[in-house]
Parts: sequence; C-alpha cells; structure tokens
Amino acid sequence: MANYDNRLAAGSAVAAVDQGLRSYMLRVYNYMMVGLGLTGAVAWLTANTALYSVFFSQVQTANGVALQPNILGWIAIFAPVGMVLLFSFGMQRMSFAAAQGTFWLYSALMGISLSTILFVYTGASIALTFFVTAATFGAMSLWGYTTSRDLTGFGSFLFMGLIGLILASLANMFFQSTQLQFVVSVIGVLIFTGLTAYDSQSIKNMYFAGDDSETTGKKAIMGALRLYLDFINLFIFLLRFMGNRR
Repeated sequence: MANYDNRLAAGSAVAAVDQGLRSYMLRVYNYMMVGLGLTGAVAWLTANTALYSVFFSQVQTANGVALQPNILGWIAIFAPVGMVLLFSFGMQRMSFAAAQGTFWLYSALMGISLSTILFVYTGASIALTFFVTAATFGAMSLWGYTTSRDLTGFGSFLFMGLIGLILASLANMFFQSTQLQFVVSVIGVLIFTGLTAYDSQSIKNMYFAGDDSETTGKKAIMGALRLYLDFINLFIFLLRFMGNRR
C-alpha cells in the first residue's frame, strides 16, 4: 500500500511538472507572437503613414528616390542591439514589469527598422515569405521541443557559424559582392533554422518547477526574445531569396 501511495505521489508530481512546463512554453510562444505582431503593426504604420518622415529622409540617387535614416532613424535601428545586450547582462537585476516593457519597446523599434522592406519588396512576396518562415519555424521549434536528442553540441557549432556569418556580413558591407551576399543568405537560413530547434530545447530545459512567478516570467520573456530573433532573422534571409523587388 505504501509503494502504491509513493507511485501515485510521484505520478502526480510528474503530471504537475508537465502541466507547468506546457504553461511556461505557451507563455513563451504567446510573448513571441505578440512581439511579432507589434513589430508588423509598427512597420506597416511607419511605411504607410507620415510616421516614416520622422525616421527617414528621401534622397535622390542614380536609381531614383531612396529612403535614408535620419538621426532618429539611426537611433531606432541601433537601439535594439543595445536592448539585447541589456537583456543578456541585466535580466537578473530587472523586475518582471521592466523586462516585459523592454521587450515590447524592443519589438516596436524593430518594426521601425524593418519598415524599409515594405518599400523594397512587394507585399505579396513579403506575405509568402512570412508564411514560409512561419511553417519552417513551427516545424523546427516542434522538433526541438519534442526530440530526445541533446542539441547542446549542435548549438555550439551554430554559435560559431553565427559569428562567422556576422563577420561575413560586415565584410560584404564594404565589398558589395553579390556572390558573397548569396552565400551569406544561404548560411543565414541554415543557421537560424538550426537555432530555432536548439533554442526551443534550451528554453524548455530552462524551466524549473520550483521557480517563483517573477523568475518564471522573466525566463519566459528571455525565451520569447530568443525565438523572436530566430524568426526575424530567418524571415530576412529567406526574403532575400523569395522577395520580389518593387
């Protein structure tokens, strides 16, 4: 009888952990999707209203009129980089409300940065690329969440590839090579497809049933940021292949 009671208690504990994990992951995905929605809304408003003139100026080029960021535009473009660093090194000292507010602000600023693609690519190709990105992201995230394979070593390899990708992208800003840009785009798609699976498993492993609500909430926001970045970068690299320019 005692053994039966112990097994029953153990089973109840496992069920409680599973339920808590599902709620935690659902919270992560909800934050990510709301962040993506906010980014899309701000990008559309910036591109389709007079708001664009606050951040961008029209300049005449050999190919016609182009948009160039002004001082506020450059701030909006580079501010998210600083906010990611703030998340990475200051999350422990931030309150849940501050972390949540920073994530929403980050998502909005990314919308300003990404509004320029609405001027460069057709709406139909952007929509198609978004759905392809969502399908790829969903499949890889599900695999990363459900697989029993440890992806830690895979993640280390992807991180080294990401550093190389950043360096190659910076180099191409000076060389302006179409061949290098193609290679960078291919590698970018592969890296962020893999990172989607790795981050999904890593975020799952971050969950601990004994965390208080404040800690769990901040973990969910940090996890949402990681998946948000995977989605956005995968979308941008895919758009270079699938996007039809205006």
